[in-house]
Amino acid sequence: MEILNYAFMQRALIAALIVGVTAPAIGIYLVQRRQALMGDGIGHVALTGVGLGFLLNTSPIWAATAVAIAGSVVMELIRWYGKTRGDLALAMLFYGGMAGGVMLMNLSDAGSNANLGTYLFGSITTVSPQDMTTIYVLAALVLAITIGLRRQLFAVCQDEEFARVTGLPVRLLNLLVAVTAAVTVTVAMRVVGLLLVSALMVIPVAAAQQISRSFAVTFSVAVAIGVAVTLTGTTTSYYADVPSGATIVLFAIGLFVLFTGLAAPLAKKRARAAAEASKGCTLEVPGDRSATDDVSVAG
Repeated sequence: MEILNYAFMQRALIAALIVGVTAPAIGIYLVQRRQALMGDGIGHVALTGVGLGFLLNTSPIWAATAVAIAGSVVMELIRWYGKTRGDLALAMLFYGGMAGGVMLMNLSDAGSNANLGTYLFGSITTVSPQDMTTIYVLAALVLAITIGLRRQLFAVCQDEEFARVTGLPVRLLNLLVAVTAAVTVTVAMRVVGLLLVSALMVIPVAAAQQISRSFAVTFSVAVAIGVAVTLTGTTTSYYADVPSGATIVLFAIGLFVLFTGLAAPLAKKRARAAAEASKGCTLEVPGDRSATDDVSVAG
């Protein structure tokens, strides 16, 4: 294939594959916690890290990772101890993070509107070998947590009170989910951009939930969808000369619509199967039984 003849496209496809796996892997826990928009808030905070990286002439990805982790920790602390509701804290992260990133980017000598756009909306073809090393390290961390601690994280996201009764460190695990989401945002920002990364964390999970009921199946299907849309979107963006981030997200939305259309027939099929199974278990009393077959209980 022609697309594989170029080193930058090889890196782009590998980065897309990694993001396609990691984003839904943490996104399933965010959806379970009803915090689907957390990725957006963290993405805005990470923009401050990108601007700080340009201002200090250091790696924007590592700077964004540090700032995003700090922001996710602050958001969790506000949710635990503050009187401010979580949605208000998320809104503050939205606006403060965006404003800080734009300001720092303009104060730096190396920053520009073009650089800002590549981080906001993604520019997968500009992923450098140094970026790939960072993506490998951060993605390995995300997968180690989301897969290695899947039972504990699922228990906390499903029912915090039950998890607390069973002895799980609920606050620590909640904080771990937030930090892992922050790391995932910085992994994916070069592929789909900070403004669209939340879509890749949520939409594949939402699509998988349309046709599956168990956590394990939903996890697997969501990751498969993530990989499919990132690789397809990246390839399409190369041949059609369109933005990779927007293309990936539109493919994800298309699959969600398709899976939603398949959900109703599958639900009817399951209902018919359940009805047939219940008929097979029905106990019928013969109509010609004699009175001696009755069982009486003496008073």
